[in-house]
Amino acid sequence: MKRIAVLNVVGLSKGLLTRNLPRIRQIAGNLETASFSPVFPAVTTTAQATYLTGTSPVDHGIVGNGWYEREDAEVRFWKQSNHLVRGEKLWEAIARERSDFRCAKMFWWYNMYSSADWSVTPRPIYPADGRKIFDVYAHPPGLRDQLVGELGEFPFPSFWGPRAGLPSTKWIADSARWMEQQEEPDLNLVYLPHLDYGLQRWGPEAPEMTEEFEEIDQLVAELVSFFEARGVEVVILSEYGISEVQRPVHLNRIFREKGWIQIKEELGLELLDAGASRAFAVADHQIAHVYIQDESIRSEVRQVVEAAEGVAEVREGCFGQGIGQQRGGDFVA
Repeated sequence: MKRIAVLNVVGLSKGLLTRNLPRIRQIAGNLETASFSPVFPAVTTTAQATYLTGTSPVDHGIVGNGWYEREDAEVRFWKQSNHLVRGEKLWEAIARERSDFRCAKMFWWYNMYSSADWSVTPRPIYPADGRKIFDVYAHPPGLRDQLVGELGEFPFPSFWGPRAGLPSTKWIADSARWMEQQEEPDLNLVYLPHLDYGLQRWGPEAPEMTEEFEEIDQLVAELVSFFEARGVEVVILSEYGISEVQRPVHLNRIFREKGWIQIKEELGLELLDAGASRAFAVADHQIAHVYIQDESIRSEVRQVVEAAEGVAEVREGCFGQGIGQQRGGDFVA
């Protein structure tokens, strides 16, 4: 069996291959390419869970980058435990047939307590004095110190937030190279988020994207050349594409006008008190999970959401009857 490296170039779509991506375009021309409809919702953690289990959110339960925990009465995003992803993972299925099969999971999500042989993921340290220290979590435990010793500290501020940019993606790419050189995994899952930052910040047609395209194009081409020189087959995929948008849709502002939202004030700022609200929305890019905690207003809430400007459709029951239903909204806009 050939060893494989999967490069997750987030935000890459077939339509973008005509842009300033000459190296990736050439790579695509030399390989077999395919397009397919993205999973719903087309967001990072749902897409990754679908790729790695071969099932839908109905079964694997990852209904978005975050959801409302009904028992805890809290909205939580970007969780880390791999136990949240239900079902057999790709590397587990292969390992049943090949006991010597080994997988490295480099910054793909739900990467803590994964059954992958090696895993690295962003994870701050939270000391007892209230500080937040940027760091990564790695398995096996000594892997973190080896990577930091070789590559330096992970540039966490460039992974999330207003300073998100190339340094974090370059560090991840370098860590994937290091992993290949040291361990030669059979499957190397590599997360490359840089293109996604600019697409979300400016949109695909913005002039600022010219440089962003050039940066990811060069990084991917170098990584492909590295792996191919070592006899590793490369697969390039993406989680979703990004389109131009003109306006946000503020469902919770509409719900507040209806008296369904409970607000609490903290440090002079208003926060949503989800557990005390009759109905509220958890927005996640192009969708919003709508949770109903007062059944007497269910039909009215749906009518209001359907009538909201910018809402294309409202789906109900799209996550089945199991774990997806438990986590997802009563309906999804």
